[in-house]
Amino acid sequence: MSGDPHDVSRSAASPVGPETETSPPSGGSPFEVFWVALRLGLTSFGGPIAHLGYFRDEYVVRRPWLNEQSYADIVALCQFLPGPASSQVGIIVGIVRAGLLGGLFAWFAFTLPSAIALVLYAYGVREFDVSGAAWLHGLKVVAVAVVAQAVWGMSRSLAPDRERATIAILAMAAALAWQTAAVQVLIILGAGLAGWRLLPTSPIQGEQKNLSTRIRPWLGITALALFVVILGGLPLLRQIESNQWLAVFDSFFRVGSLVFGGGHVVLPLLQSEVVGPGWLTNEQFVAGYGAAQAVPGPLFTFSAYLGTLLQTQPNGVAGAALALAAIFAPSFLLVIGVLPFWDALRMQPALQSALRGINAAVVGLLLAALYTPVWTSAIEGPSDFGLAAVALGLLMLWKWPPWLVVVLTAGGSSVLAALPSL
Repeated sequence: MSGDPHDVSRSAASPVGPETETSPPSGGSPFEVFWVALRLGLTSFGGPIAHLGYFRDEYVVRRPWLNEQSYADIVALCQFLPGPASSQVGIIVGIVRAGLLGGLFAWFAFTLPSAIALVLYAYGVREFDVSGAAWLHGLKVVAVAVVAQAVWGMSRSLAPDRERATIAILAMAAALAWQTAAVQVLIILGAGLAGWRLLPTSPIQGEQKNLSTRIRPWLGITALALFVVILGGLPLLRQIESNQWLAVFDSFFRVGSLVFGGGHVVLPLLQSEVVGPGWLTNEQFVAGYGAAQAVPGPLFTFSAYLGTLLQTQPNGVAGAALALAAIFAPSFLLVIGVLPFWDALRMQPALQSALRGINAAVVGLLLAALYTPVWTSAIEGPSDFGLAAVALGLLMLWKWPPWLVVVLTAGGSSVLAALPSL
């Protein structure tokens, strides 16, 4: 990626003057965003880290709606926000492309497939136990290739020199040594400090996408104020008003507001919120978590399964919709609240230097995630390694679309599993 489209001089945040800024490509429609995000929602297996790889391939490489630098800055921003980072990245891309409605459509399309699948599972699809299916294992294997491609591509533009490569390696080592969400936040903060102190800025050559033009500052301030009011006010209102709809919304909204790192980090909080008060049994919770691993899209759609099976009102489809809306609502409010000010902040020389370090650390975090949980949960032997290598070759050398590689890898895993019995 050292060629013109992703030149190193364009990577790593640097001060950008008005003459180098450009608005996002015009002409994008919410329906265009919807169909692209729906395809991602149907094929993005492997968890939040793999999702970032799918997003980069679709939104940066194939379209391109964003350049490498702008995408990396969005990922860095979402590392600081609580909630599902990959979903927040998708929402921001939708907003940049087609305004607020584009962000809503991007979230809805990416979330809908897995939400529907988990609601159906909650209604009785448990007899179709897929926990040991070979094709499901193939979905884990293809995630190895997707994440490896993302790490390689992002490292060449975001950690191309000795200083940033060192930050990436240290971030990887720390993330593997202490595998908690809090440590990830500390890694990002430490990398930002290192970038601010050690990485000088330099004039950028090329265009920088403007991310803030779709949302007015007053709307951002309103969204942040509303987030604070809901997060602080709902528990108080819940004590005054005995309403189960309010209680369910409060529980899922609080989980979506307080989880850093997204993905599997949400599970213990959800368990305490729904199993603790007796809304679900622990067996139901664990069974749903197993099903959530078999569907594409964000793991936060696990909330749709939980909302369907609540042993209180609301439940069923209404409970699923309420739980799903509540757990994702904080992400919308935070993204809308922060995005109007992000361009002005990231153009500051000090923050530009900090972002260079943060972007390098993101590469390190991706590399750590490539090992665990992606590699450790997928590669069980030589045949898995070979299948992952083939998938990586199809993605990087032959430039096949990820959805097709997903389908072929799932089928290949089934074939390999059947070979010994022939």
